[in-house]
Amino acid sequence: MIRKEELLPEVVIKFAGDSGDGMQLTGTQFTNNTALLGIDLATFPDFPAEIRAPQGTIPGVSGYQLRFSSDRIFTPGDECDVLVAMNAAALKTNLKSLRKGGKIIVNTDGFDAKNLRLANYPDNVNPIEDDSLTNYEVIRMDVTKMTREALKEFTLGTKEKDRAKNMFVLGFLYWMYNRDMESSIHFLTEKFGKKPELLNSNIKALQAGYNYGDTTETFTTRYKVEKARMEPGQYRSIMGNQALAYGLIAASQKSDLPLFLGTYPITPASDILHELSRHKSFGIRTFQAEDEIAGISAAIGAAYGGSLGVTTTSGPGMALKTEAMGLAVMLEIPLLIINIQRGGPSTGLPTKTEQSDLLQAYYGRNGECPMPVISASTPSDCFNAVYEAVRIAVQHMTPVIFLSDGYIANGAEPWKFPTSADLPPIEVNFKTELGHGEDKFQPYLRDEKLVRPWAVPGTPGLEHRVGGLEKQNITGNISYDPDNHQLMVKIRQEKVDKIAEYIPEQKLDSGPEKGQLLVLGWGSTYGAIKSAVSELQSQGYAVSHAHLRHLRPFPRNLGEILKNFDHVLIPEINNGQLVKIVREQFLVDAKSFNKIMGIPITKTELVLKIKEMLGGMN
Repeated sequence: MIRKEELLPEVVIKFAGDSGDGMQLTGTQFTNNTALLGIDLATFPDFPAEIRAPQGTIPGVSGYQLRFSSDRIFTPGDECDVLVAMNAAALKTNLKSLRKGGKIIVNTDGFDAKNLRLANYPDNVNPIEDDSLTNYEVIRMDVTKMTREALKEFTLGTKEKDRAKNMFVLGFLYWMYNRDMESSIHFLTEKFGKKPELLNSNIKALQAGYNYGDTTETFTTRYKVEKARMEPGQYRSIMGNQALAYGLIAASQKSDLPLFLGTYPITPASDILHELSRHKSFGIRTFQAEDEIAGISAAIGAAYGGSLGVTTTSGPGMALKTEAMGLAVMLEIPLLIINIQRGGPSTGLPTKTEQSDLLQAYYGRNGECPMPVISASTPSDCFNAVYEAVRIAVQHMTPVIFLSDGYIANGAEPWKFPTSADLPPIEVNFKTELGHGEDKFQPYLRDEKLVRPWAVPGTPGLEHRVGGLEKQNITGNISYDPDNHQLMVKIRQEKVDKIAEYIPEQKLDSGPEKGQLLVLGWGSTYGAIKSAVSELQSQGYAVSHAHLRHLRPFPRNLGEILKNFDHVLIPEINNGQLVKIVREQFLVDAKSFNKIMGIPITKTELVLKIKEMLGGMN
């Protein structure tokens, strides 16, 4: 049989099926295989909100989108080239994201009368049998039947055999995109090495899917995406929460501070606890508390005792932690509060992404309670961003809020990982004895940064009181004096503001330093903004892009940058939060572009908005 190989610049695949079909695992395996080939990639896992929605229903659809390219990319793609639909609900949910002319790989067993009814198709309507998919290339495969046939010699039950359907699909895609299967065979060996029948059945299903593509005459073309042109170095595929955990470990090692995580599981932050708990060899201590309040309170105790105190959560957990955050501000101790944002309010959309907690990070506590706010922009950026957050916390003796979101946390991309020597030092200076001429320890005597000393409890001669009541300046004694309270409020705010003198100035990501339009972003909008602005710049549009890591305080030159542009556009996955802060602080008439659907802003949406603004200016 003669087959041709077609070279493609990039491909976007969406794996979709019931939450029990293993689509996340399939997508992750294809992603890891792609990363090993040196191909640039970006992913977007899409989890159902229900823990176990009824099988075959639309609420139970789980998806995983992967874009891989021979060029540098920054988003998982606006439209899919290939949709893997394991059942009718998966097709119905995701068809709108497939480009016209794209491929649909359907498991025909998932389109029987029962599945069609569960997916709310009208009676006697079957999309893979009528003409509703004429604009697409449909590849029909009875994956369930062929998987069972491949595993007929195994003594596994039917349900256990059906769990290997995803391996059959993965094998077929490995064949279609001219891949080696060894990475997945190695993964399966590690996962099921002690269960030979499960190991062999999954490998057999994987090979059966590959062989199906190789022996079926209707498939005449295989595809290949070349290695990406990237900066030389050692890379690995990494997810946001993984990178964040590694950043915390690196900061702990570089600062020589033991890391203590006090937390309570919550989607989408729980993976940080899972990852850190695997690294006890680095002196990491993880504590799963009975609730959010206990988690942060334990972290505060660890920080008071001289450790790197960290707590992780998402929006509802932030609400519960607010009183303890106020305590940490009053104590002026280093503490890291990590918020992996999700759709809200309340329980909201627990598996969907949003940037809706910025105002909560700024103002969501009682009293005047300022804290620095740092955000990550991409999955791999979580490493450097959280490292910076730790540096600020320990060198400025303040709790710091770190913002990521579900899109960043669960997404993956190549990461050129640093060596320890590449990382800047994090200097920590504990007070160990009374200073010259000091006859009594003064816990709120400050240095030029307005930072008070960090004295570990039990250090002889440095006994001092901490608590949530207002402190007298310098002595740290309890004080109800009105003038002292105003002074301490002003000092705490000035200390946070002064951090701007010790962080880098803001730089433009791309574009002219002055012009008509600046697109200002923060967090996970980075990829969409960078892609949209790059496309428009290539078309001759004068548009610039700046992306913020330091959200409070802002870099000291941000106001000057904003004044260099006639107009400022701020895209956000919320109802307009950064735009409010920028307008208030810089008196700039910034415009907002908002999307609040639990999904990221796309490049296409942003290109249209920018063109609309530029057209209005002209």
